[in-house]
Amino acid sequence: MSKRVILFGPLPPPYGGVSVFLSSLVEHLKDAPIHVWAYFGANNNGTRSTHFNHRRLGVISALIRQGYKSRIVDFTHFHLEYPHSILLPIWLYAKSLFGFEWIKYILDGSLPQRFREFQPAQRRRFEKALSRIDEFIVVSDELRLWLIDELKVKKRITVIPCLLNIPSEFRKTTLSSETNKALQQFCKHEKRVCSIGTFIPHYGFQHVAEAIERLRAETNVDVGLLLLDGSFADDADYRKRVLADRDWITVMTNVPNPEIYQILPNCQVFVRSVEAESYGISRVEAIWCGVPVIGVAVGETRGVLTYSFGDVERLKALVKGVLSGEQDVDLQHWSNLFHAEADEHLSRFIETVKIDYELKGVVRSAVATNSDLPTNVETI
Repeated sequence: MSKRVILFGPLPPPYGGVSVFLSSLVEHLKDAPIHVWAYFGANNNGTRSTHFNHRRLGVISALIRQGYKSRIVDFTHFHLEYPHSILLPIWLYAKSLFGFEWIKYILDGSLPQRFREFQPAQRRRFEKALSRIDEFIVVSDELRLWLIDELKVKKRITVIPCLLNIPSEFRKTTLSSETNKALQQFCKHEKRVCSIGTFIPHYGFQHVAEAIERLRAETNVDVGLLLLDGSFADDADYRKRVLADRDWITVMTNVPNPEIYQILPNCQVFVRSVEAESYGISRVEAIWCGVPVIGVAVGETRGVLTYSFGDVERLKALVKGVLSGEQDVDLQHWSNLFHAEADEHLSRFIETVKIDYELKGVVRSAVATNSDLPTNVETI
């Protein structure tokens, strides 16, 4: 008899990279025999989903009900990446008590760099957690090599990037009245650029705003900027600096990911300005929506026009090149490649986690192509 499989992590809102990825994964596996433990987000998964407040130790009751001899895929950040002084010891004790298998999915590309700066107590907790993990899934080969070469991990490590095709149900979502109103206002601009992240320096919104500001002054073209704010972190002073005296910036906060797939085709350039990331799902999703992508040279860079974090002049030049037609990217080639890879990632996850489930149909059939876009969408 196969073991119960539990996916443990955050669901949106807020719309961070991990919660969006897990939400997509759960939707793809909606007919599979899995259980979901979520500490954020709305409960839209019926009886197979358990929601609790992890800060109030809600995981204890979930472990008592379903943890015994289960296989738990851990998407959380507080057991390893940011080892919590209370939550981690409880988790390790529960592992001894209930005998579950701990499969740790590491999605944080900044972990190797941050680990070098850990305080002694953090490092001890991290090393204790590392020794108790039964199996690892990582989003990049760089993380795999770091675990092997620097941390001397001997357990099984599988590389599965956090890219999945857009679930068919997500394509049926209609825009909320609030989002639709803001989008209509944004679409009045002659040229339109979009970026996604949140208002902290790490996500580089200031650089995008400065690049667009310089481009507007240089070309005298009405270029609008849409900032999609995930709101999972916020620096009020930084927000003020980004938005000050720039009425050509539109901000949408906590937009559900299915709506983003309908927003992106209304843009002519997508900029991913984050300083560091393990993969960068939004880059590929923009390509799938037929939008050229400019991004910092981290994470996924195939099919992406790249620049160095903070290089506003280079960013301005790239945006200008795309909007003028001087910079060209074969979006269809990269779109097809990413679709195929996303199918492979889902199959590999099912096999690695040992879910008794057979995929049916072609997952990527529901993903937008240029021919699928609404008639009011302008594409390059």
